[in-house]
Amino acid sequence: AAAAMAPRREAALVLLLLVLPPASAGLSGYFGTKSRYEEVNPHLLSDPLSLGPGAGGSLPASCAPLQLRAVLRHGTRYPTAGQVRRLGELHSRLLRRAAGAAAALADWPMWYEESLDGRLAPQGRRDMEQLARRMAARFPALFAARRRLALASSSKHRCLQSGAAFRRGLGPTLDFGGDEVEVEVNDSLMRFFDHCAKFVALVEDNDAAMCQVNTFKEGPEMKKVLEKVASALCLPVEELNADLVQVAFLTCSYELAIKNVTSPWCSLFSEEDAKVLEYLNDLKQYWKRGYGYDINSRSSCILFQDIFQHLDKAVEESK
Repeated sequence: AAAAMAPRREAALVLLLLVLPPASAGLSGYFGTKSRYEEVNPHLLSDPLSLGPGAGGSLPASCAPLQLRAVLRHGTRYPTAGQVRRLGELHSRLLRRAAGAAAALADWPMWYEESLDGRLAPQGRRDMEQLARRMAARFPALFAARRRLALASSSKHRCLQSGAAFRRGLGPTLDFGGDEVEVEVNDSLMRFFDHCAKFVALVEDNDAAMCQVNTFKEGPEMKKVLEKVASALCLPVEELNADLVQVAFLTCSYELAIKNVTSPWCSLFSEEDAKVLEYLNDLKQYWKRGYGYDINSRSSCILFQDIFQHLDKAVEESK
């Protein structure tokens, strides 16, 4: 009787394993700019070239697209060298531990290298190639043969590679060439903040500009997360700080975006922890890139001016 029942128990166990959501499923909504693009467009998981629900209709007959100007973020990238260093520091501490979550994470292969330094991942190339194909499908008249296509990028390697991947996604129909050399490097336009002396002085190089971020790192919400993670890793809480905990959380997001796997680093965090870490990242972006300082938005005027000048010109030339 026992032998006859064993296969049934195994089958039930397999079924349970199949329906259990991955550990990162409850966290993926809190990864911010490190989220997979599919998180906000879940239909892309089943069909990477889908234009989305209800996108089958064509433009009204009275509407003729004249020009498309798109400001695109780069595709999925690897961690920066600084993030890899912090992750390596944390991982090396775990190698000296052999209990709790520390043991499982110590066995995790530390495959990230500093040389990757924010470069475009293979998934990032697919992101951009598929985005180009979706965009061309949505505006076929603008991506027809003999139409002019111009690509500009910052000098960041991941952005140059993203531009080249976008071009490849359009296929050979446009007579435009096909590699990174065809992408114009224009840092004054695409990295306008680096070329704004006032922004650099008041925000980028000013430690006091991030005082609210630093205050939150030392606050009760982060302290609670630090204590919980330290306990799980069997580490003295003094050996952790907000930056190390944040890089562990980011590794959870990178592994999902780059490799489509649930990293063991995800097991350290609950959804409540994720909300705290998401807020920490949002706070930094608010003060450094968002509404925190007036110069943050003013520094982008050169980019918006360029966009509207080209759109106005297209309208005038169509008359």
